[in-house]
Amino acid sequence: MTPGSQEAPPRVEVVHATPEQEPIVANLLELYAYDFSEFHPILPGPDGRFGYKGLSRYWSETDRLPFLLKANGRLAGVALVKRERGVLGTETVWDVAEFFVLRMFRHQGVGGAAAHEIWRRYPGQWQVRIMESNYNGYRFWERTIAEFAPDHVRAARFEKGGQLWHLITFQVRRSR
Repeated sequence: MTPGSQEAPPRVEVVHATPEQEPIVANLLELYAYDFSEFHPILPGPDGRFGYKGLSRYWSETDRLPFLLKANGRLAGVALVKRERGVLGTETVWDVAEFFVLRMFRHQGVGGAAAHEIWRRYPGQWQVRIMESNYNGYRFWERTIAEFAPDHVRAARFEKGGQLWHLITFQVRRSR
């Protein structure tokens, strides 16, 4: 986009990833882990890959959902969602386990549009966990959630394994 131009925002699609697309999801998660290594001390294994333990469970367990994100028909990212007990209680919630948008599609509304689409499809109680060291991620989620569910948001902090986290919980109603 050139300065002063007004290009239309990309057309965003959220596609349920099939078992045959697991290698594509795995490849995108490699890029995600690489980005994370900027603010969280993770290293690739001896094979040069970060890997994602338990990825195949997203196709074998009904409480896990893998998505590919597309912008104008092109692969733009990945999202992993799961149902689990919430961090702050015993209630079962939807959890944004992983969410990644390729750098070339950031700051164009792709991530926000994809998150909103996922939430519309799966109403109920949601939680998003963000490492405290992930400042940009926190700003993205705070803004994206506030745009979608401004009246039903709670924020908290918690510690897990010596790591500080932000937690944002919110309710999504069926009529969105």
